[in-house]
Amino acid sequence: MLKSSQRRIAAGALLAAATMVVTTACGGGKGGDDTGKGGDLAFNGGVNKVLNASDKKGGELKFIGSQEADSWDPQRGYYGFMWDFSRYYARQLVTFKAEPGAASTELVSDLATDTGTVSEDGLTYTFTLKDGVAWEDGKPITSKDVKYGIERIWAQDVISGGPIYLQQVLDPKGEYSGPYKDTSADKLGLKAIETPDDKTIVFKLPVANGDFLQMLAMPSASPVRADKDTGAKYGLKPFSSGPYKWQEYTPNKSILLVRNDKWDAKTDTVRKALPDKVSVTFTTNADDMDNRLIEGEYDLDINATGVGSAARQKVLQQYKGNVDNPQTGFIRYAVFPQTVTPNIECRKAMIYAADTKSLQTARGGPQAGGDIASNMLPPAIKGADPKDDPYGKLSGAPDLAKAKDALKKCGKPDGFKTTIAVRNNKPVEIATAESMQQALKAVGIDAQIDQFDGAQTSGIIGSPKTVKEKGYGIIIMGWGADFPTGQGFLQPLVDGRFILQSGNNNFSELNDPAINGLFDQALKETDPNKAGELYKQINTKVSEAAVYLPFTHEKNIIWRGSRLTNVYTADAYNGRYDYASLGVVK
Repeated sequence: MLKSSQRRIAAGALLAAATMVVTTACGGGKGGDDTGKGGDLAFNGGVNKVLNASDKKGGELKFIGSQEADSWDPQRGYYGFMWDFSRYYARQLVTFKAEPGAASTELVSDLATDTGTVSEDGLTYTFTLKDGVAWEDGKPITSKDVKYGIERIWAQDVISGGPIYLQQVLDPKGEYSGPYKDTSADKLGLKAIETPDDKTIVFKLPVANGDFLQMLAMPSASPVRADKDTGAKYGLKPFSSGPYKWQEYTPNKSILLVRNDKWDAKTDTVRKALPDKVSVTFTTNADDMDNRLIEGEYDLDINATGVGSAARQKVLQQYKGNVDNPQTGFIRYAVFPQTVTPNIECRKAMIYAADTKSLQTARGGPQAGGDIASNMLPPAIKGADPKDDPYGKLSGAPDLAKAKDALKKCGKPDGFKTTIAVRNNKPVEIATAESMQQALKAVGIDAQIDQFDGAQTSGIIGSPKTVKEKGYGIIIMGWGADFPTGQGFLQPLVDGRFILQSGNNNFSELNDPAINGLFDQALKETDPNKAGELYKQINTKVSEAAVYLPFTHEKNIIWRGSRLTNVYTADAYNGRYDYASLGVVK
């Protein structure tokens, strides 16, 4: 999700002062006290409520992270933290409300004057842009800029990755080739979007989709000005429509955003724009990152994947007032690519052999890791049933008898060899892979672990060709809903029409016509409960295909620096803090 051009504090006095804030406010003679005494800090003080409310401007908000974004290009980025961070420099027609908890999932107007006018048949959406919305050079943002930005989603051969919902909904037959191959003079040849004037934009859907407004709230629906588009390099310095603009960026090292003086707060009701600067520093050492957060050198982890095991006990005992433990809405899982392990019984053997209690422990236990998951729909999604347990994984124990029986059925009674792919900068994921490796060994499955660069995800595990070449029979990943429906969670993972040659998220390459057809039915359904029943059927078929082993419904222990103001977790951002609302005490 985020990059960072954060600079380390140079002056020893400033560092000492920052550290002193942590020591006095967190400790206050109370150490692990979770009652909130010793300042305004409290365990879970930022969960579903605003902590340290303030409108004071100034200072530098300092992020640190161990994971670079897949891309900072609004149309290309797919990491959740990138979506949260992109609000500093990218706006959309509609966006999520700046409120804590579940209230954050309400859609409100952003660049548009309202949330649009929808025709009775649900096929036409019309928006009018606000007066005064401008790019970082002062030129007005037009409806054509919005259309061009959305058209870039079609150019997967140039800017691979990112969600493709809008492409699927607006051009299901794949008739448009994207702006870089567009033969029209203005490169605005997508017929499904009309721009009758610079303030009006009209979307014409071939088939109604009840989640279309949710798709328009994604970064992929951000405007891009054609004369500022640098194609595959756009993510190195996106042109800002938000309150901050890019000043410095060194990939895998740092980011620095500064104020965009052409942004008008009167046109933006959701971004507080309190800090003067927003910086990010990247490190490959996650444990060192945690220590630097505790020391007060940085304010928060941009990735928000939680305090690592090395620092967790110290944080919970000595600095509990500085941590929150929110639900993230993510499921952490293993996925079995069918091109590498085509036999369903071999895949079932791996599922039965897995030790879900050990996997939960590897992720930090019930508090730091979350509850054991048994299927691929999180509880907040309509159609979910957390008790649905087709492989008996809620017990926490492996079923070695069933695993061995499945191995016989797949013609590998003595086991087989495979490879587990895992990101190299996520210690908790590496620990998960090691747990999986150990459990599989008990039934003769020899799983070697291959750690890959997490910043290269879209080109490695996101490339079906690479997955097959490297023999990745198991991939360790996680997923949170793009928006809180069965479509927003499951479709990128299991709809065969979402398989991409780069930036792929359907790692299993599941392409079941029955599942695809159920999605088509669910997307047209305007009754959320009826849609939920269809997503329940999809989830059952996914379990039957034996391509996923869910581990946990994730919870994280996330650090919250003592300097932060307006801190709250937002369901719209998978339990992360709403970055665009944060400020700092100078």
